[in-house]
Amino acid sequence: MKNPAARAAAFPRSEIRVLFDRAAAREGAIRLEVGEPSFKTPDHIVEAAAEAARAGHTGYGPNGGLAGLRELLSHKIARVDGFTAPPENIVVTPGGMNALFSCFLALLDPGDEVLIPTPGFPNLDHIVRLLGGRPVFYPLSAADGFLPDPDRLASLVTGRTSMLFVNTPANPTGAVYPAGLMQNLVELCDRSDLWLLSDEVYDELILDEDAVHTSAARYDTAGRVITVYSFSKVYAMTGWRVGYAAAPGPVAGLLSKLQEPQVSCPSTISQKAAEAALLGPREPIRAMLDAYRRRRRAALAAASEAGLSFVAPAGTMYMLVRVETGGRSMIRFALDLLDDHGVSVAPGSVFGPGGEGYVRISLAADDLRIVEGLHRLAAAVRVGS
Repeated sequence: MKNPAARAAAFPRSEIRVLFDRAAAREGAIRLEVGEPSFKTPDHIVEAAAEAARAGHTGYGPNGGLAGLRELLSHKIARVDGFTAPPENIVVTPGGMNALFSCFLALLDPGDEVLIPTPGFPNLDHIVRLLGGRPVFYPLSAADGFLPDPDRLASLVTGRTSMLFVNTPANPTGAVYPAGLMQNLVELCDRSDLWLLSDEVYDELILDEDAVHTSAARYDTAGRVITVYSFSKVYAMTGWRVGYAAAPGPVAGLLSKLQEPQVSCPSTISQKAAEAALLGPREPIRAMLDAYRRRRRAALAAASEAGLSFVAPAGTMYMLVRVETGGRSMIRFALDLLDDHGVSVAPGSVFGPGGEGYVRISLAADDLRIVEGLHRLAAAVRVGS
């Protein structure tokens, strides 16, 4: 029998999913490993989807998404993210991950290099390799608030570099990039003739009330910025799988075309739910944001009290905590923490080489479990150090 494709066989399983499955089998485990909102999708969204299904919105839709949803997204981007994206420049996808994959598929040729942050969002380097590209990590330092240095980035650009990937508000660091930095990054891409792929799926999850999200596309004058968003975290709609990309016209056309061989089209019912999310009351969305801000305050206080080293997140629903593993690998430390202390966290190794020595705490759990989990983590670090 023939073997599977080498690139598929070599693709590693997510370490977060390893912890996810292990923790699911342990009764009473404190689940801090995955970015799954603890809230149910607001009722008005669920009801709108059910009504849409009964009304017959159960067939195929356009490759790039329903016209009505793309019109609403154009208004949302102008209101929230501060730049103009006409409906024809917006492509709806089955989740933000599909949008990211399609962007790499559309823009990378074999051998192209992509600048990727570390610690950074997992799986991106594997996607680049699957498509024949070469990921080049650029390090983010806790001492710099996990913000990229444009000069250091410029030193990594070669004749094969085709894209810079940025993520703000950032998973797993929680960093929110200031406006001046975003402008500098766009200017760097202009000088170096690079695509800039900006993952901004947490644009409305700003936890530090003094922080402000600024989209890279606000500074795009050359048609090189592609921005990816999602309904998953802001609206507690992870299972509905609705994401979208805002791109220059020619790139948007490519992304829409590439939906056909991948998924045909995004779910029509899920898109109707997304329309309801944009049109419906904001009170449930504000309540979720308020809860995340409260959990952040509780996490910062608990981590400080327990003597843990961390950088306070300005956005998202995550916090990186520094740990000593006693010589163990990050995944081994995380598995031992779950087995011995009943706490599941995301090992930093999943976030690239810059994640070594960290674990990611999710603020999706309730306040008391976050606090208890951090105290147990501190106890485990003391025992293992």
